[in-house]
Amino acid sequence: MSAPALTLAADPRLDEHSAAYPGWRVTAASAVGVFVGFASLFVYTFALFLKPLADEFGWSRQDVSAAFGFAAICVAICSPPLGYLLDRHGPVRVIVPCVAIFGLAFASLSLLTPNLRHLYAMAVLIGCVGNGTAQMAYSRAVSSWFNARRGLALAVMMCGGAIGALLLPPLAQRLIGSIGWRGAYATLGLGVVAIGVPVVLLFVRERPRSSAGGSAVDTGATTIEGLRSLVFWVVVGVLFVASIAQNGVLARLAALLTDRGVSDEGAALALSTMGGASLLGRPVSGWLIDRYFAARVSFGLLTLAGAGVLLLALSPSLRAGIAAAALIGFGMGGEADVIPYLLTRYFGLRSFGMLYGFTWTVYALAGAIGPVLMGRAFDLTGSYVSLLTMLAVATIAAGTLMLTLPRYPDTSTAAA
Repeated sequence: MSAPALTLAADPRLDEHSAAYPGWRVTAASAVGVFVGFASLFVYTFALFLKPLADEFGWSRQDVSAAFGFAAICVAICSPPLGYLLDRHGPVRVIVPCVAIFGLAFASLSLLTPNLRHLYAMAVLIGCVGNGTAQMAYSRAVSSWFNARRGLALAVMMCGGAIGALLLPPLAQRLIGSIGWRGAYATLGLGVVAIGVPVVLLFVRERPRSSAGGSAVDTGATTIEGLRSLVFWVVVGVLFVASIAQNGVLARLAALLTDRGVSDEGAALALSTMGGASLLGRPVSGWLIDRYFAARVSFGLLTLAGAGVLLLALSPSLRAGIAAAALIGFGMGGEADVIPYLLTRYFGLRSFGMLYGFTWTVYALAGAIGPVLMGRAFDLTGSYVSLLTMLAVATIAAGTLMLTLPRYPDTSTAAA
């Protein structure tokens, strides 16, 4: 082996297994960005502001809740265009304006007027830039730095969102109690700008091109080639089914358990268990997909989630509800790592943002369908058991469909 080769091999800055590797700084910064992004802050604190807004302005809770729906629809519509911009202009030029707009728009909710359209306009704006502040925006940058440990890197980045889901709601509640809902909106929104913008500007970037001029972000399938691939639509179909089950259960878990005689505190414990298991599932799945074929890992994760849904359908006790929530949270949390990982392995990074954006559109639409189906099932039958059983079978079937995926193309691994 030549002397230059020995130097390269000994340099920890060139080894993604080393803590000194620059890609880990990008990953850590991306986790911070996701922590203060749309999926953590807006989604998980929205319910805490619902009652204060309704009481302040005399709006019905349905009126306030509609703002969340507008934001979700805009996320579904705008994810592919944001993905296109990420592919074309890189992460910093897209994420920084999105974080700034999101943070300032969230802070501006402190200035809400009694005109309900004011709330809806801000929700639309927040939804339009939402995924420019979430894991979709950072995944391309993180993936460009890693090959052997890409799964773990994506998992670490996504843990920022799970930690945000655990920490931001109690922080928001404390702020509402101490300085009021207006002060809470202003503090949290300005905090997003103060933290998110500098972190992205200083640390988030794609891996530089090599001396030969090549880069992983230049290789892979075009958007059209990805959309014509059966592999892509298998991944999308699996995600659609999983999202219906996950969001349907998440929206109705507390009501389902309390209907069966579980206390409000017990139902809250089950929800917390789901969040904690989701956080645990991400690094574990990241470690696994770096070592084993990700489609098989996905099958295992979805089977666990399906078993959790089935347990929730068949057993009425609090203990069973907590166990079911843990299985669902672990399986679905881990599956969130698998989707972007598979996209990078099968299609490379050239059009990753656009393709990942399409999967977010599907996820958001299915996420809206799940709670509606659960509510409809209860209205018709007075129970969630039949629908939950069908969702459990569908989730396991979707996981089995993952086993039909072929091995990764050699070009995707070589390019990375």
